[in-house]
Amino acid sequence: MKTYGLEALGIINPAAVYHNASPARLVERALERGEGQLSETGALCVHTGKYTGRSPDDKFIVDSKGVHDDIAWGKVNVPTTQEIFDALYEKIVAYFQNRDVFIFDGFAGADPKYTKAFRVVNELASQALFTNQLLIEPTEEQLANYKPDFTVLCAPGFKCIPERDHVHSEAAIMIDYEKKLVLIAGSQYAGEIKKSVFSVMNYLMPKEGVFPMHCSANIGKDGDSAIFFGLSGTGKTTLSADPNRKLIGDDEHGWADDSVFNFEGGCYAKCINLDPNDEPEIYNAIKFGAMVENVIIDEETRKPDYFDNSLTENTRVGYPIQYIPNAAIPGISDTPKTVIFLTADAYGVLPPISKLNEKQAMYYFVSGFTSKLAGTERGITSPVPTFSTCFGAPFMPLDPSVYAKMLAEKVAKSGANVYLVNTGWNGTGKRMKLKYTRAMVTAALNGELAKSKFVEDPIFGVSVPTTCPDVPDELMIPANTWEDKAAYEAKAKELAKSFVENFKKYTHMPADVVAAGPKAE
Repeated sequence: MKTYGLEALGIINPAAVYHNASPARLVERALERGEGQLSETGALCVHTGKYTGRSPDDKFIVDSKGVHDDIAWGKVNVPTTQEIFDALYEKIVAYFQNRDVFIFDGFAGADPKYTKAFRVVNELASQALFTNQLLIEPTEEQLANYKPDFTVLCAPGFKCIPERDHVHSEAAIMIDYEKKLVLIAGSQYAGEIKKSVFSVMNYLMPKEGVFPMHCSANIGKDGDSAIFFGLSGTGKTTLSADPNRKLIGDDEHGWADDSVFNFEGGCYAKCINLDPNDEPEIYNAIKFGAMVENVIIDEETRKPDYFDNSLTENTRVGYPIQYIPNAAIPGISDTPKTVIFLTADAYGVLPPISKLNEKQAMYYFVSGFTSKLAGTERGITSPVPTFSTCFGAPFMPLDPSVYAKMLAEKVAKSGANVYLVNTGWNGTGKRMKLKYTRAMVTAALNGELAKSKFVEDPIFGVSVPTTCPDVPDELMIPANTWEDKAAYEAKAKELAKSFVENFKKYTHMPADVVAAGPKAE
């Protein structure tokens, strides 16, 4: 039996080894092993058990001498020792003995100048399928000469014992940047694999002059690319999947001096409330070869119910990017001309679209704002401001000032326009219609928005257009949508204060960036 170098990892007695197996073979094995079932469209549907999302409290980075001064240690980047990592590594390697092992050798980074090779060793065929779809698949020639830069060992069936393994729960995600190893134990949620690769790229890319981004990206007919930053629920995937533009990627990218490029070879989209009319590209991508997580399907008809959130709100599907009809393959283009920060403001006070100067761009990028809504989590009865550093706090190992400086440098060099787009609510109490948000984004991309008259928002300081094609004028200025102007001002200052308080923790940010934020008083 060919083992493809597993001995070098310490896995010396596998029951069977599947190396870069085809999606068809992996689906067959997953069904044979009882890992899931097929939907009516042929997608593999699995339940991930206890963990239906990432487990940020279970993530650790080895505090080794070579990386100690690089990492922004704290609540997000939690240190662990070399001894604890090595002990868990030995246990996971032992766990793989006498089991089927699924290896996928692939790449992250569509620009060949910055491509990194990732070997992912999986316990589950279903997760091997996910890895096959989310990483960039090598050619036969590349596979023949393949040498991994990083290796990921993923063993969801191995349950940690906190007091023995010096972790917080039965799950653990550990990265050793010096040994170039990632361990994932106890969680079957496939997003842990994806985001571990992203975390590694976020550490490596700045060292090569590439700005790593948690964003989607697309490209117009004239080669004008655009990138969309945004937290979950703000419309990042939806707005980038534009039938009139080619999709570069939906989640993770690098911005080099002469390119913007997808880190991935696939997409990982939310399925909750998925409607074929609103999001036909994603809906139609859920077919054979796709891997669906935690969606309830009818046992007889095998029809998915995307509106059933009984397992989780975070239902997901992973599929190769070529399942999107207008995907740009390979996922690479010229540097972007437009940068869009997406937020869903439940307070109803942020403009639906506004233009940012350089310092404001750095401020709002580092802030990474959106709102948690009443009912989405136990105990939340009113909108709660949520800030995720650089729109991806859990995956950013370096200090935020490093990424903010790179953003400013790339924007200055490319001449890109930066906009803040609120896909949330206004004073009417209703969420902005998707067709209006699409119209504003389109106007920003094609230059029509620049023809509008702009006014400065008195509290947030951003430049707000007073008109936009195909959008009612009364929606453009948030105060105009409120009957009670005093109530609007109070809410706007309440949100502004939240921004100011949140930004105090960024002690390495320049004073002129701090001053570019909202005025709470």
